Amino acid sequence: MSAVMTNGLIDDKLEEWKETKIIGIIGLGDMGLLYAEMFSQAGWKVVCCDRPEKYDMLLKKYQGAKFTVLKDGHLVSRISDYIIYSVETENIKTIVSKYGPSTKLGAIVGGQTSCKNYEIKAFEEFLPTDVDIISVHSLHGPKVNTEGQPLVIIDHRSSRSDSYPFVRALLSCLKSKIVDLTYEEHDTITADTQAVTHAAFLSMGLAWFKRRTYPWSIGVGQCNGGFENVKVNISLRIYSNKWHVYAGLAISNPAAHKQIMQYAQSTTDIFTLFIEGKKAELKSRVMEAKECIFGNHSGPLLLEDAMLANYSLSRQEICEDKIARCNSHLSLLAIVDSWHKLGVNPYDHMICSTPLFRIFVGVTEYLFMDSGLLEQTINTAIEEDWFRADDLEFVIAARTWSQIVSSGCFELYKTQFEEVQKFFEPMFPEATKVGNDMIKMILKNQG
Repeated sequence: MSAVMTNGLIDDKLEEWKETKIIGIIGLGDMGLLYAEMFSQAGWKVVCCDRPEKYDMLLKKYQGAKFTVLKDGHLVSRISDYIIYSVETENIKTIVSKYGPSTKLGAIVGGQTSCKNYEIKAFEEFLPTDVDIISVHSLHGPKVNTEGQPLVIIDHRSSRSDSYPFVRALLSCLKSKIVDLTYEEHDTITADTQAVTHAAFLSMGLAWFKRRTYPWSIGVGQCNGGFENVKVNISLRIYSNKWHVYAGLAISNPAAHKQIMQYAQSTTDIFTLFIEGKKAELKSRVMEAKECIFGNHSGPLLLEDAMLANYSLSRQEICEDKIARCNSHLSLLAIVDSWHKLGVNPYDHMICSTPLFRIFVGVTEYLFMDSGLLEQTINTAIEEDWFRADDLEFVIAARTWSQIVSSGCFELYKTQFEEVQKFFEPMFPEATKVGNDMIKMILKNQG
């Protein structure tokens, strides 16, 4: 169906669908709740559930909501015309096997997991053959405004001409940018745009935790600035979310494994050059990566370091120029090196990128496109040693996360994540506020 026909059908049928269709959401976590609230506020009839043992609590908690809470997924599946499984990747097969057979005749089913390979296989195995499969994935967290953010739609199996337009009509209230992909394309792109980004920020948090260091308390000698504010704010933002949001992508997506392994290797290799004092070799490797990733760069930078300087959790004075120049920026050198080694061009998938990915691309772009800053970073990495303990802990953290992902153990991932989470928990309210302000400014600047 052409875009024109689809848009026309959406316009013609929208109000009729709102009157006659029921939207079901299985899983009332942060993203499930976001969808339930936005769909119901837009005038859709929405029914939801979570685990049966939470029914009484959820019924009381959402008694004034515009959506209806039901006891379990059987009840949701029996009456809903479009059912969205908003559950953890590791649990999708179990939950679909349980509730899938109760799916309403001729309904449409989709999911919100970050790894569509697992999800689609579960749907194909346990859903009735008369059910259409159209999955979704909002490429942002539940604390981000949906407007203008990428929203992937995967039309995997449609037997009726109005199935896809109906799903598009429903999702239109999010005001997101629709991107149509296959599930294989989705998993490749999410690995390219999220796996290494998450690995970098998770490693930062783990390294600070192991050093028992709150990064916003670092003194003026370390020149807190825009780069450091991004690292702190985004790392804490990740750790303030649920562990399974990141575990599903990292462990269940084979493409993500390769990315995370390479990031750990790049981090190790570059740090080894630091401590061996091999300046020429380090510079050659960095410049080769720069040419590969940014060699054809044209136009304005996505962001600038100086404009991020005010988004700090620190209550101390920072350097007068507010630019973090006296730092090895190991995490940023490693990200570009890993892109180079993997043959990933970060600009190829910007239309499907998360806010965190665009921010990280912007920071690395600024470092690598400022020849003076990049040269000073290389000199500092070789000639200074005050940050070596921090960089060593970061290398260990990156390798730790890569080993956890390689093990395929969700429980191990959860344990490590929540250990770090508990350490930073007291700062989450303030970090969320500062981080939200920073992200709004960055996304507005990027247009």
